[in-house]
Amino acid sequence: MDNFFYSSTEKGDGKPILFLHGYLSNKESFYYQTEYLSAFARTIAVDLPGFGKTPEPPFGYSLGDYVDFVRGVIEKRCGGRTDIIAHSFGGRIALKLAALYPDAVSRMLLTGSAGMKPRRTLRFYAKKGTYRILKKFFPCREKALREKFSSPDYLALSPVMRESFVKIISEHLEKYLPQIKAPTLLVFGENDRETPLYMARRLNRNIAGSGLVIMKDCGHFCFSQNPAAFNAIAFEFFN
Repeated sequence: MDNFFYSSTEKGDGKPILFLHGYLSNKESFYYQTEYLSAFARTIAVDLPGFGKTPEPPFGYSLGDYVDFVRGVIEKRCGGRTDIIAHSFGGRIALKLAALYPDAVSRMLLTGSAGMKPRRTLRFYAKKGTYRILKKFFPCREKALREKFSSPDYLALSPVMRESFVKIISEHLEKYLPQIKAPTLLVFGENDRETPLYMARRLNRNIAGSGLVIMKDCGHFCFSQNPAAFNAIAFEFFN
């Protein structure tokens, strides 16, 4: 991380709050929060490696590599222990960070946090099985099959970020939850389809002392869909 350029914005004074964005997003997704909370704290938002204006990592980063990157940001920019607001993929990073390095995290607010093993349907397993069978019998068509069976988001990634993506989604974080000691607030949209409420409730049950707020009429980006309500929740939690 010492020689790794990354893009960031910093506003306000006081105790730092570090913002970690979701996958295929960037630091600007938290615009409403950094503007509002900078009146009460020092807000630091970073583009994680491979997103926004930060270049791709030199190899396919695992979740642990992203944790190490964020630890470096905390040490250099936050002066040690810090508050965190994280969305989706950023929540994955924050969960593992708080479990493995409790001295790095003061409090954390996780919105639409990923990291829980998803419930899969029969249709999912049928599609996965079909892909494997076709790939086995038609190896020369592997590229065409991958394009047919993969999501548009995956296909849009570079080879390095595809490698990283596979590593990240293959790691589920349930085993880390009992290790988390930092005060944690979970804020999820009631209509979230990316990280449904069963994931929020699983996090809530397994992180000791955590709280759960469900925002009405909101989806995966509840913090930008209803920023006034989200900001009021964040202000109350951190103050």
